[in-house]
Amino acid sequence: MVCQKVVVKNLTGLHLRPAGLLCKEAMKYKSLITFSFKDNTANAKSVLSVLGACVKCGDEIEFTCEGIDETEALCALVKLVESGLGE
Repeated sequence: MVCQKVVVKNLTGLHLRPAGLLCKEAMKYKSLITFSFKDNTANAKSVLSVLGACVKCGDEIEFTCEGIDETEALCALVKLVESGLGE
């Protein structure tokens, strides 16, 4: 299991379009991928779960990846968030 914190930089937070991009990237991996925000844990492969976390710009989330491709998955997701999720 690997974990890493990252700050959401895009101005609109994890609304529908960036949440979809995040889920699309997470679905490429076999690992279980979640992220924690405040007291909640969201499934990064579920758009509804990501949207339900209500993550805004400047919020810090912590990704947790567990599985055979966990390191690769974590690196890709952190890079995606740090790049602004396409915005």
